[in-house]
Amino acid sequence: MAHIHLEDGSFTLFWVIVWWLCALVLIGSALFLLRIKKTKDVKKITMAAFVTAASFAIFQVQIPIFGGVHLNLTPLIGILAGPVFGTLIVFIVNIMSAAIGHGGWGLIGANVLVNFSEVIVAYLSYRGLKKVTSSLFFRAGIATFVGLICGNIVMIAIILISGIQGITQSTLQILTGLSLLAAVNMGVAVIEAFITGLIVAYIGKVRPDILEGTVS
Repeated sequence: MAHIHLEDGSFTLFWVIVWWLCALVLIGSALFLLRIKKTKDVKKITMAAFVTAASFAIFQVQIPIFGGVHLNLTPLIGILAGPVFGTLIVFIVNIMSAAIGHGGWGLIGANVLVNFSEVIVAYLSYRGLKKVTSSLFFRAGIATFVGLICGNIVMIAIILISGIQGITQSTLQILTGLSLLAAVNMGVAVIEAFITGLIVAYIGKVRPDILEGTVS
C-alpha cells in the first residue's frame, strides 16, 4: 500500500545513502539468519516465491485515485512467508518495480523500509491476535489494516525527515498533502484487508499446514 512514488533526485544523496544503508542492514540480517538456519524449509521457500510473484503483479495495477494508489500484499507476505523471507521479497519486488519505472532506483532503500514495516507489523499482529480470535479471516484482516497503517506512518516520516528537493512547500503543507494521501490509502487498505482475510481463510481450509501455528 504505502510506497514513495517520487523520482530519483527527490531526496538528497545523503538521505538516499542513509535509507539504503538501513535497508542493507535488514537485508544482510535476513541473509545471515537464513544462512545459520540448519534446515531448509522447502514449503516456506515455495510460498515465498509465490507471494513474490503475486505481490509484484498486483503492485503494478494502479487505481487512478489521488495520483495512483495500489495494493501490494505486503501484509500477506508477512503472514505467509514471515519477516525474514519477507525482507528479501520486498527488496526483490522494489528492484523489479524500479526496473519498469515504478519508483526511483535511489528510493528503493526507503521503500524497502516502508514495506518491511508492513510485513513485520502484520506478521506480529496476526500471531498476537491468535489469543483474541480463532477466525483466520479477522486475524488476517486486522493484521493487514494495522500493518498498512504502520507503513503509511513510516512513509510520511521518511519523506518529512528527508525533505523533497525542488519544491517550495513548507513542512506543514507537505504533511497535509501526505496525510491526505494516507487517508486515501487507508480507504484502499480496507479493501486489501478484506482480500487478505479471504485468502488466508481459504488457505486455512484447504491447506492449514501452510499456516504455522494456526487453527482453522
